[in-house]
Amino acid sequence: MSTKNILVVDDSALMRRVICDIINSDSNFQATDFCRDGLEAYERLKEKTYDGVVLDVNMPRMDGLELLERLQKENIKATVIMVSTLTTKDAEVTIMAMELGAVDFVTKPNTFADAKSDQFKRKLLEVLSAVLLKKTMGLNPKPVVPLPKRTEAAKKNHGVGKGNNRIVALACSTGGPKSLQSVIPKLPKNLNAPMVLVQHMPAGFTKSMADRLNDISEIEVVEAKDGDKLQKGVIYIAPGGRHMEVKKQTDGTHKIVLNDMPAIGGLRPCANITYDSLSNCGYDEVVCVVLTGMGADGTNGIVSLEQHKPVHVIAQDEASSVVYGMPKAIYEAGAVDEVVALDDVAQSIINHVGVI
Repeated sequence: MSTKNILVVDDSALMRRVICDIINSDSNFQATDFCRDGLEAYERLKEKTYDGVVLDVNMPRMDGLELLERLQKENIKATVIMVSTLTTKDAEVTIMAMELGAVDFVTKPNTFADAKSDQFKRKLLEVLSAVLLKKTMGLNPKPVVPLPKRTEAAKKNHGVGKGNNRIVALACSTGGPKSLQSVIPKLPKNLNAPMVLVQHMPAGFTKSMADRLNDISEIEVVEAKDGDKLQKGVIYIAPGGRHMEVKKQTDGTHKIVLNDMPAIGGLRPCANITYDSLSNCGYDEVVCVVLTGMGADGTNGIVSLEQHKPVHVIAQDEASSVVYGMPKAIYEAGAVDEVVALDDVAQSIINHVGVI
C-alpha cells in the first residue's frame, strides 16, 4: 500500500508542526508539503496533486472557505478535511465548507497542550484513515448483490406497518454533513412524517448544520431541544454532546428527550440510543436510513427495533459513501430493504412515507 501524501494548510507554525508530526507518526501517511494560507495552497494545488489536504478555516490573505470556492470554480480536485475551532463562527464556516466539497472536519484544540494530546491525534488519524484508506481496506465499489435475508424473529414484525403514521430515523457520521446536503434539500415541506437525525458531531456544530440545512431546504430543520413535540414535516437533529430519545406521551403524541448519559463507544449522540427508544413508540412503522460513516452505530439499535416495530431500512450504497462503514454494517446484518445511491435517498424516503 502506497503512502498517502498530505498537504497541510495552516497559518500557525506551531499547528503546522503538530499536525505534520501527527500525520508522519502513521506509516500510511506523509505530510509532504505545507502552506501558510489559502493563496499559497491554491498555487500549490494548481501544480500538484495530493491524496488529501488538511485545511485550516481562518487564515490571512485567503481563508479555507475562499480556497474551496476557488477550487470548485476552477474544477481543481482535492480531498479536503477541515480543521476548525469550536467557536460559533468557525462552526458556521465549517458547515459551509462541506457544501463546497470538504468531506469532513476535525476540531482544533484551543491550546498547544491539547494539540499534543492523544485525543486530537487519534481523531485526525481516524478521519484521515477512514477517508483516504477506504479503497485499500476492501471497501471499493462492488457489484450490487442480493439483500441478505432477515432473521425469522425480524420477519414477524417486518412488512406489517399498515397505518399511515410513520417516523423517519436517520443516522450518519464521517462524510455525513456533506452527504446530508444531497438529501435534506430534496425533501418536501409537507413530508408525511417527522424525522429524527443523528450525526456524530461535537456540540456547537449541530446547531450550525441545522441552521444551514434549514436555509437551503423547503422542509423545516431544527436542532432538537428537550421536550420538543414531534411534528410531521420537521427534522430534529440531535445536539452534539447529548443523546436523543423519542418518548410516547399519554395523549399519543411523541416528544424529544435529551440525556447526558456517558458516550457509547466514544459517541454522543449515539444512533443506537435513538433507535432503541423507538421500540416503544406509537408509530405504525419506523423508516430507518443509514448513510456514510465509520463504524457500525445504528446497526444494533435497528436490529433490536425490528423485534418490536415494523421497520423499513434504507442504506446508502458503497459507491456513493465517503466511508462505507455504517451502511455496510446494517447491510451485513441482513436488515436492509433498499440499497440506494446518495442522490436517490430522498426519493426513497418520499416514496415510503408520502406527503400530506
